[in-house]
Amino acid sequence: MISITEALDLIDQHASKSPARQVAALNAIGCLLAEDVASDIDSPPHDKAMMDGYAVRAVDLASGAAELDVIEVITAGSVPTKKIAASQAAQIMTGAPIPAGADAVVMIEQTQIIGEARVRIEASQVTSGKNIMPKASSLARGATVLSAGKRLRPLEVGILAEVGRDHILVVPQPRVAVLSTGDELVEVGEMPGPGRIRNSNGPMLAAQIAAAGGTPENLGIARDVREELTEKIARGLEADILVLSGGVSAGVLDLVPSVLAKHQVVQIFHKVQLKPGKPIWFGKRTSLNKTTLVFGLPGNPVSSLVCFELFVRRAIGLLAGRTENELRSAEVELAEPFFHRGDRPTLFPARWVNAAQRTAAPLPWKGSADLAAMAAADLLLQFPAGDAEFLAGDRISGLVL
Repeated sequence: MISITEALDLIDQHASKSPARQVAALNAIGCLLAEDVASDIDSPPHDKAMMDGYAVRAVDLASGAAELDVIEVITAGSVPTKKIAASQAAQIMTGAPIPAGADAVVMIEQTQIIGEARVRIEASQVTSGKNIMPKASSLARGATVLSAGKRLRPLEVGILAEVGRDHILVVPQPRVAVLSTGDELVEVGEMPGPGRIRNSNGPMLAAQIAAAGGTPENLGIARDVREELTEKIARGLEADILVLSGGVSAGVLDLVPSVLAKHQVVQIFHKVQLKPGKPIWFGKRTSLNKTTLVFGLPGNPVSSLVCFELFVRRAIGLLAGRTENELRSAEVELAEPFFHRGDRPTLFPARWVNAAQRTAAPLPWKGSADLAAMAAADLLLQFPAGDAEFLAGDRISGLVL
């Protein structure tokens, strides 16, 4: 049995960034960009008006007021055809190109039409460049607008569209298959009969995978029968990561490790000094050009949740190219006394008493099968092995959920 730190080190050694591939920009949210992206245009492509109003020569408004002849109306999408001369102006719309001769835009609210093709303007401090966005001030042709390593958000998809990129080279989000095992399990929509329980682990793990930046693939339930496990594990090994829940302990029907071995999955570690989650299994299969990481999580739901947050989330991040693989840890101050008893490091559910001040209190929790208590949890307190009394105000590490 190894420590949590040793287990994390082994995951780091065996989980490496996935090869980059071209994907549609709309499907790349959350992915790391694997190439630099340069602009193929100047943006704006011309000096443009930043508001509706009149394009003028600033010198004509040096006194703060003037009456000017309106020689043209320029709408967005059109091109000016006349040059602005002394005592002239052009009505202009937001985004439209600035006509030659003009060097400022006066907002419409500072103008008054006084006759056909004539406007009176009263505006102080009209200087050259007023209300004009210069050509290429946002993007310049040939300039790098997004650098490799950038995590793509909807904002970046908009920038990609602006520079004409609808496909992009990214580190893809890993495909993560989820398989729940056990004769006792029924699907979520079924009413459990005697000795049966609903499969809560499958949906929970799929949701955790999505939240961690992976693409979940639900393989459903496999009974504790070698033939069924063999067939469904084979399907799961087509993914980048296979996550199984149940069947990894030492019971008569804990068949998962032996079935994995028949699929040439090499065990890297089995059992970690951890509560809950001690029986966790981790292995790897490399076949031709395909490598699949395999996690066997304990069947108790809180154990599965904890092992995912500690270990599987880390592997997803490494495959996706993320470098921020540190645990989401925080130093926490206990809001009330607590007595911890146990021979292993324990992750204990807790709630924030004051999140801003990082004070937390343990929740009433009945053990690894008590998923309901976790619904109120904001974090997991990391108590060291051994019996110890903790006082209010003591500081302890926490894993933020």
